[in-house]
Amino acid sequence: MVLLNKVRVCQRKKIQLFLTLLIGSITSVFINYKYQLGYGNIIARYLHSFENVTMTSRCERVNDSERVKISSKGIWTMNSIGRLGNQMGEYATLYALAKLNGHQAYILPAMANYLSPIFKITLPTLHDSVRNRIHWKGYNLNDWMEDQYRSIPGDYVMFSGYPCSWTFYHHIREEMLREFTFHDFLKEQANAFLRRITGERKNMTYVGVHVRRGDYVHVMPNVWKGVIADKKYLDTAMEYFRNKYKNVVFAVTSNGMDWSKENIDNSKGDVFFSDDPKQSSPADDIAILAHCNHTIMTVGTFGYWAGYLAGGETIYLTNFTLPESPFLKVFKYEAAFLPEWIGLPADLSPLLPKNDAKLD
Repeated sequence: MVLLNKVRVCQRKKIQLFLTLLIGSITSVFINYKYQLGYGNIIARYLHSFENVTMTSRCERVNDSERVKISSKGIWTMNSIGRLGNQMGEYATLYALAKLNGHQAYILPAMANYLSPIFKITLPTLHDSVRNRIHWKGYNLNDWMEDQYRSIPGDYVMFSGYPCSWTFYHHIREEMLREFTFHDFLKEQANAFLRRITGERKNMTYVGVHVRRGDYVHVMPNVWKGVIADKKYLDTAMEYFRNKYKNVVFAVTSNGMDWSKENIDNSKGDVFFSDDPKQSSPADDIAILAHCNHTIMTVGTFGYWAGYLAGGETIYLTNFTLPESPFLKVFKYEAAFLPEWIGLPADLSPLLPKNDAKLD
């Protein structure tokens, strides 16, 4: 009996020891967890106050973006200025220069909000709260590639300017085309438009036409001593494609559609306008143009990107300013248009003094 009691006492002590060790272990883990949690919260609060860089998903607003860590390669970014064509040029230039110099490119929220609803761009987006905490090195770019841009110093560089030239990024053309891949709904809308204008015809050749009007009607002659495309230019360009290809149809986009409908020859019934049956947006228009086989552009970056994305043959207006134009200080024809594109000289007679005298 005594022996049995001793055994029971021994078992109770073992159980007590086990429970003591178990409680101690749990307490230790809990304390350690609380410590780590507190430290983690401190880090989390710091990172939250720093507002880490965000990666915008395919077609979401910047506010719905996923957080990513800031790259050890620093941050290179670019101003977000102008409309769609300018934004695309700025994006492509930033992408190419950062890659060339071994740095990580980020785009500003304004650019993300402009481009991400249209294209499947991949560059991460930089929050304003991060941008405002960084001491940036400003770097202004010309509209064409320069040798010094191959070795730009600085880990935190903010580019400025209106670059768009193929000389920055044509060596990575396939990457650029992937960056400017349209969202599926825009592809579907563009293809639906092209199917509608095709009707029952087969083996069609689609030529996209962009007619830039708007502010350029006044800016080109009054500020830049230049002209924009006239009826003769469009007739000549369209006749080139009519003579070269069978079963051609022209898809016309413009920010001056009334002028375009009055001046483009549709006597053959092969011209269709993007605002029929409903008003189109810039996103709709560039998607239509990019899905064509060939391009007729006039002036401006919107038409340029239409030709670049479409591939095929592109006809453009060249020599559209007087020799003394201030525009030529910031613009080079050979850097603005691909060498294989076809330039048709502009009619500068409206700018010459004899015409001014006739108007008087």
